[in-house]
Amino acid sequence: MQNEIRVMIVEDDSAVREGLRALIDGSEGFSCNCACSSAEEALEKIQSLMPQVVLMDINLPGMNGIECVVFLKAAYPGIQVMMLTVFDNTDEIFKSLEAGATGYLLKKTPPARLLEAITDLVNGGSPMSSEIARKVVQVFHKPSIHKFPEANLTAREEEILEYLAKGYLYKEIANSLFISIETVRTHIHKIYQKLQVRTRTEMLLKCMKSGN
Repeated sequence: MQNEIRVMIVEDDSAVREGLRALIDGSEGFSCNCACSSAEEALEKIQSLMPQVVLMDINLPGMNGIECVVFLKAAYPGIQVMMLTVFDNTDEIFKSLEAGATGYLLKKTPPARLLEAITDLVNGGSPMSSEIARKVVQVFHKPSIHKFPEANLTAREEEILEYLAKGYLYKEIANSLFISIETVRTHIHKIYQKLQVRTRTEMLLKCMKSGN
């Protein structure tokens, strides 16, 4: 159907790949228009299929998932890529975000959370597993990393910036601060303007680089 979120899966483990395909095709509002076993196959098919979201494994035969993201985003910048992997080390997270991924989930993520994350990704979010968000927070909380004095962030903007770095969804930030989602969006728009970034991924990269 036209309103369904079109998802491509890139995963070399056949059991995992077919399990994800069944989950996505069996869930209302989602459709899996392709499930590939390699990065090369994904790059070959993506032009004709044009998914909205790609679920990308890292450890693939031949070209790995991070390398694939680089090629994919260069050719189709509008497609959103979510890493779905067992790797939870900071180096892989950073490389994936630099390559252009806008989400990072571990394979043990519950099905309902995965579907929610795909929706969030399409709506402009950058969902992460809690373990991944925690690692980002560890970098984010290095001295002065979240201050950005030149940006002149307000106290509320600093507060929301920390929630963003922890991987919170917009509605979770709204619930935590007892404000509306629209108010959250307005604050985030101002934060991005002040930090001169366009997405949460770019904001996280700026935070991580500031801590190096």
